[in-house]
Amino acid sequence: MMTERAELVFIPCPLMGHAISMVEVVKLLVDREERLSATVLVTKLDHSSTAKALVDYVSTSYFSSRIRFVELPPLQPGNASGLGATVDLISSLEGIKPNVRDLVLGLTKNSGSDSSLPRLAGFVIDMFCITMLDVAEELRVPSYIFYTSSVNLLGISLYLQALKDDHQLDISALADPDASVDYPGFTSPVPSRFLPSVMLDMGSASVILKFTRRFREAKGILVNTFEGLEARAMESAFDDKVPPVYPVGPILNLRSLVDEDDAGAADALDWLDKQPQASVVFLCFGSMGSFPEEQVRQIAHALERTGHRFLWSLRRPRQSEGKFKFEFASSYENPEEIFPDGFMDRTAGKGKIIGWVSQVQVLAHPAVGGFVSHCGWNSVLESIWFGVPMAVWPVFADQQLNAFALVEDLGVAVDIRMDYSCDNLSGKRAIVPAEEIERGINRLMDTEVEAKEKMKRMSEKSRRAKVEGGSSQLNLERFIKNTHLN
Repeated sequence: MMTERAELVFIPCPLMGHAISMVEVVKLLVDREERLSATVLVTKLDHSSTAKALVDYVSTSYFSSRIRFVELPPLQPGNASGLGATVDLISSLEGIKPNVRDLVLGLTKNSGSDSSLPRLAGFVIDMFCITMLDVAEELRVPSYIFYTSSVNLLGISLYLQALKDDHQLDISALADPDASVDYPGFTSPVPSRFLPSVMLDMGSASVILKFTRRFREAKGILVNTFEGLEARAMESAFDDKVPPVYPVGPILNLRSLVDEDDAGAADALDWLDKQPQASVVFLCFGSMGSFPEEQVRQIAHALERTGHRFLWSLRRPRQSEGKFKFEFASSYENPEEIFPDGFMDRTAGKGKIIGWVSQVQVLAHPAVGGFVSHCGWNSVLESIWFGVPMAVWPVFADQQLNAFALVEDLGVAVDIRMDYSCDNLSGKRAIVPAEEIERGINRLMDTEVEAKEKMKRMSEKSRRAKVEGGSSQLNLERFIKNTHLN
């Protein structure tokens, strides 16, 4: 137990999935330690239409007198697209470091300052906000990284960085589609096509390796995972040069995010109430996931052919579609215009097309028997928590590596096309034919498929990790003790 009040400063990345996960960590820590308070410094993207939604969420999701939210000046990462969008976002954080320093000095006790203020115990920094290590170093306090992706992505990033620095690995060689990485966190080599594209492009890879290198400067790394999910990586992927890794997940926001006045979302849940148990396949590709019209038609053909009940969260492509940026997809006003003729009439009894919906509420519903997913890490953890087997169809970033782990390493998912990507180096976006989608959905909904039983067991592990005495709870205690002893 801490003997004095201590303050942790949290700096989330201005992307919804990252920010929500960090807010959930803040809540866990403050609930766990009564002498700990937290300040969340909220950054937002100047050009993003979702900035207000992000600020509204983090400032209203939880009330505590020991948690406060302070808004920083908006970031201006420019108009880069493709791989450059990630690099631009990371680089733009440099410009707000003076603001962070000045804010923190005014909020916490430093040597010779107001003794009524809490002691600054350290910074907890999102994996993309690594430049803020400099501010913590200037203030002479420890830094901790909050890693919102998998332990395997962390491990393989550090593994490649060490190979580059210590053994002069030529990163460009990984762009060869036949290349692979003998990373110890998996039972078999990882084909390079499952690595994030930012690791395969020489320009962006240099930036990614630079901030991965700096992970080693932190005093600890909190990861949104649990030991039972990535046990091999925890046991074999890290050497003594890596700071302590704390798997404290699954960190999920399980409260309802559905607006009570959102008739569309309520209608979708009412529709699910009328369906048999485990009979519905749910298709959702995340807040930024969308497909061109020809791909939408192929999905429609596949769904009709399978004959399975379906709930499809269909999103309109972003204006910058094909030039990946950090923008949310939107809903269609009239989706019927892009479907095959008569599709909605023929499937009216078995299917439902929706826009945005609370993914957590859908996955928790007993009518849902399978999830066709982009494999964003938050979606993976939610699906595991509710024990819903997955069919993988990754889109960008770490999603291909997640899909590889789910299908090849863990066996809790089936494949649609796990090496699909919309931000690959060629810039081209393949169309997955209806036959391939149909085959994957039929396997997903097969009651005898082995992935269903494996997912059920993994779900049980995820819940055990979160109870008192579970691995994630114990790791949270270890982290709190670490911050107290700095």
